[in-house]
Amino acid sequence: MIFDDAGTRLPAGPLADLDAFVRMPQLAGLWLSHDGRRVVVGVSLPDETGTRHIRSLWEVDPRGDRAARRLTRSTEGETGAGFTPSGDLLFTSARPEPGGADGPALWALPAAGGDPEPVVRPGGGVRGVLTAADGTTVFGSALLPSALDLETDRALRGRRADACVSAVLHDEFPIRHWDRDLGPERTRLLAAGPDGVRDLTGHVGRALGEDCSWDLSPDGRTVVTMWAVGEPGGSQRHTLVAIDVATGERRVLADDPDHEYDTPRISPDGTRVAVVVQRRKNPDDPGDRWLGVVPVAGGPVEALTAAWDRWPHTARWTPDGTAIVVAADHLGRSPLWLVDVATGEPTRLTGDDAAYTDAAVSPDGRWVYALRSTIDSPPIPVRIGLPDGEVTALPDPAAALGITTAVRGRLAEVTATAEDGTALRGWLVLPETADEQSPAPLLLWVHGGPVLSRNNWSWRWNPWIAAARGYAVLMPDPALSTGYGIEFIRRGWGAWGQAPYTDLMAITDAALRRPDLDPSRTAAMGGSFGGYMANWIAGHTDRFAAIVTHASVWDLNQSTDTADIAHDFRREMTPEVAEANSPHHFADAIRTPMLVIHGARDFRVPINEALRLWWALSARCADGTGPHRFLYFPDENHFVLAPNNVRLWYATVLAFLAEHVLGEEWHRPALLG
Repeated sequence: MIFDDAGTRLPAGPLADLDAFVRMPQLAGLWLSHDGRRVVVGVSLPDETGTRHIRSLWEVDPRGDRAARRLTRSTEGETGAGFTPSGDLLFTSARPEPGGADGPALWALPAAGGDPEPVVRPGGGVRGVLTAADGTTVFGSALLPSALDLETDRALRGRRADACVSAVLHDEFPIRHWDRDLGPERTRLLAAGPDGVRDLTGHVGRALGEDCSWDLSPDGRTVVTMWAVGEPGGSQRHTLVAIDVATGERRVLADDPDHEYDTPRISPDGTRVAVVVQRRKNPDDPGDRWLGVVPVAGGPVEALTAAWDRWPHTARWTPDGTAIVVAADHLGRSPLWLVDVATGEPTRLTGDDAAYTDAAVSPDGRWVYALRSTIDSPPIPVRIGLPDGEVTALPDPAAALGITTAVRGRLAEVTATAEDGTALRGWLVLPETADEQSPAPLLLWVHGGPVLSRNNWSWRWNPWIAAARGYAVLMPDPALSTGYGIEFIRRGWGAWGQAPYTDLMAITDAALRRPDLDPSRTAAMGGSFGGYMANWIAGHTDRFAAIVTHASVWDLNQSTDTADIAHDFRREMTPEVAEANSPHHFADAIRTPMLVIHGARDFRVPINEALRLWWALSARCADGTGPHRFLYFPDENHFVLAPNNVRLWYATVLAFLAEHVLGEEWHRPALLG
């Protein structure tokens, strides 16, 4: 709690109130019209029941003069898709048509005003919508294998529904993705025009899977897409193909067993494709990533940024085709960079502490529009000048809703030196009350991935909620983290329990040398890989008063083979490496109270991991009960998403920490009965 000098409790903002926190607008997705005059962002808010978020679309003035305004309001919600050349806003929604038809559809909201109109309503939904200057529209939709077109697909779906059939007969891997069962329908590419909808690919199985993205040439004649192909051992890789929109003819642009290709972007003149090239990992090598450029007409892939020791994200061309705007993690940030296409030289465009996503370049080449967030501020729309990098905040939908997103507390950085001499760093969130006379208890939060960086705002693991209750939160980037070069990743490759663990302990020690932190009151927490690390910590030290492990790996070898992307995990580690780094071998050494959290629909780290961990903890308690607890979500996946469940997640974690770190009496959250 925060008090003034007279002892009166002060408000600590929305992050001190879990009800207010889940009502905060969450921005995701940004779309720029073809003429650069309209910017639209997605905004999610909880519905009245608190059981789900509903996304609406808001227009943001690219000049920054007018307040953000809401464009869509259906109870089913809308997801942005893009714009037609004439400026109509395209979006996807399951809202019913005026005549009563329902189900997922592509809609158009006229630029001149009026009600949205349905464009196409395929039974398998719509994703990856793209439009060209001539009005050609290409999108992905999932059709049943034997469907000839949307009409026969609709009839086949009706037959399955009437027969109450939900079974799926698989003939290839994978069969699940995150929280979704795959099949029997599979994605195809479709083209919509005046003559209706044409199927460009037919049934192609896994080729256009959940991770695939594509781009459409400015003249609407060519689609370039990732294309998954099967390999021995249940594996697959992503190649790169070009598809003629008029004929459906497919050409291979890049196919190399040692490389994969991700997020293609066609140049403004339609002659080249920028693509993220990944040298494939194996148990001895984490691989590498760089920007490549390949001719649409065919030819070798040029390794544009192979000498740059950073991993680029999705590329965006400048209108003149001389440069590419790209985000890349860098020392705990994720700035935008400008890559010269002639030389491959990257120049940092944004110099602040932020992470940038959803970049879109204006057609006149003057601006980049993006979403900007930091550790201490949620995503907002911004405009970045080219080439000076000046960042201007645009009107935020949260302000139009009258909702504040300001945090209370301080943000600092902590540095340390690893056992092998490598420089380490991390973010430290401090409550306003922390000082030498009142040092704060410390929570070590380990990020997931593991190959990523903690460099932006998080709704799922928000440190300011803990800071509002007096905790300090340390968020390090240990070995395997991105933004520090390939050798930093290599330090922990195939050795999850070694350098990542000792890095975490070293930077925790460094943080606790601060006089405003209390070394006698500490806890460790993590989700996904961070949950694995929490389990490893539990079996290797009793220095922490409590450990929270979410969506975590317990038996590394078993989890690797039962995950939705088992083929990808097996590229990284052999059964022998998995056994050597598996936390379950150290169950007898666990002395620290643990809170285990898992969702039943987690296919990335299946629920059996939590069940085995919970049994291992319970079986070692004398009478079957002990200090440990298991928070189980039957309807959540790798992430806890429903607003009421998010509130319950935080309430349970905070109650567990209060009991074991602060020495308070245990209080079961009210929603748990």
